[in-house]
Amino acid sequence: MDGKGQRQFVKYNFYKVEPSWRRLPDKERRQSKEEFMTVVEEFASQMFIRSFSLVGLRGDADFLLWQACDSLETLQEMATRLWSTNLGHYLHQPYSYLAMTNRSQYLGTHRHEGQEGIRVRLRPGDARFFIVYPFLKTRDWYLLPQEERQKMMTQHFRIGHKYPSVKINTTYSFGLDDQEFVVAFETDSPSDFLDLVMELRESETSRYTLRDTPIFTCIHRSLKETLDSLGG
Repeated sequence: MDGKGQRQFVKYNFYKVEPSWRRLPDKERRQSKEEFMTVVEEFASQMFIRSFSLVGLRGDADFLLWQACDSLETLQEMATRLWSTNLGHYLHQPYSYLAMTNRSQYLGTHRHEGQEGIRVRLRPGDARFFIVYPFLKTRDWYLLPQEERQKMMTQHFRIGHKYPSVKINTTYSFGLDDQEFVVAFETDSPSDFLDLVMELRESETSRYTLRDTPIFTCIHRSLKETLDSLGG
């Protein structure tokens, strides 16, 4: 943990199961899921873990484990244990994003739920849908005067407040991974999120977006439900 407060490491692990796993005998598949769940449950006391299904929503990823903790070593230890399970032998990881929590420099007196004060901890809600994507700004953005950037971000916040059903979780990857941010939205209304993104495309900040794909729309499910959705 660093001296600025209780920042957390946040990990977005997307998994894809090999079709050969679905052809295994029922008993073997059931045991492999139970073994996988046991490992996740063992680490649940050391970190935040939430599972989501993407089955039928994307062709290149089947489920997501969203994790947050104070230690990179703990994240790595859990990953090693999961890969060592029987189910882990049939998984591959098409996408993986590492980030940290941090307080935005543009908030000022503005407040976002979960980002108040010095302690910067992940505070997830309980929405049904979770939409995630890596995000990069152009270098020109960082060369603008702070006052100009602040003005555009204030407009950005104002648009976001028009859609209270959508909660944003912004995590920071500068120097840790290929993207600069990973943004994750919680909502019970995908249509509200669609309208929000359409409106943000017309904002001034949009011209400074370098990349904001791939985009993952996920459904929050228990780990058992998530693994059962893999089929077979």
